[in-house]
Amino acid sequence: MPIRIPSHLPARDILEKENIFLMDDQRAVKQDIRPLNILILNLMPEKQRTETQLLRLLSNSPLQVNVHFLHTETYESKNVSRSHLEQFYKTFSQVKTNYYDGMIITGAPVEHLPFEEVTYWDELTEIMDWTKDYVTSVLHICWGAQAALYYHYGIDKLKLPKKLSGVFKHRIHAPTVKLIRGIDDEFMAPHSRYTDVSEQEVLACEDITLLASSETAGPFLMISNDEKNIMVTGHVEYDAETLAEEYQRDLAKGARPHIPIDYFPENDPLNMPANRWRSQAYLLFSNWLNYYVYQETPFKWNK
Repeated sequence: MPIRIPSHLPARDILEKENIFLMDDQRAVKQDIRPLNILILNLMPEKQRTETQLLRLLSNSPLQVNVHFLHTETYESKNVSRSHLEQFYKTFSQVKTNYYDGMIITGAPVEHLPFEEVTYWDELTEIMDWTKDYVTSVLHICWGAQAALYYHYGIDKLKLPKKLSGVFKHRIHAPTVKLIRGIDDEFMAPHSRYTDVSEQEVLACEDITLLASSETAGPFLMISNDEKNIMVTGHVEYDAETLAEEYQRDLAKGARPHIPIDYFPENDPLNMPANRWRSQAYLLFSNWLNYYVYQETPFKWNK
């Protein structure tokens, strides 16, 4: 996919070295098509890394995409410069009159808090309400998925006895659903979180369908029956080394973390891990863009 992003965004240099097809404004305006407009609410602390990871996965399609980044007004991230936010991000008050074909709501390191105690919870719920009329399809990731399950469908998160970290095997439950078309019956995906959701509650909810789960990591992929909301509890966007860096960070904090499960070769943190989920991640994102954004969004947005 030709991704249209700001020319000075730091992710551009990384993606160009990977031969990802990027497009500048001059070339984009010469194409006689309406590009898809995707809004990313980036709640992750290392915003520039998440930008690169998500843009990479949005690249595997012939569609032209304009990507816009959103940050919270009620909380200021401590791990990104103010200049970066001012140059590449907008706030909800600046975009709430716009329509978007798709939206991604990322995870966030606030799992230890009840949802209502999160600083920006009221802002997030306002955004999730707004998506009902202004966004065709919303993809929620990790804590973002748990927030959507709680707010839209009343399914609360459950605290785990220890951090769930590693790469886990998952099985498909609804192979005919378009979102998982082409994905293997069994596939690997990384998780990194302290909370979970009940598979029994997911199955009992009449408004959503469980598409894939893991015996160890629980529900992984869910879709609302109106196909508006998609929830992914893992981190398919992660790079091969992301879990290793999180593990080393937790060690440095004195958290005494467990070694991520089935991640390091021979379970040795000195060994470089391999990315065993890349193909499934590309398929998931391209299926979302094709079947739930491009084929469902109106050519001209209006109320």
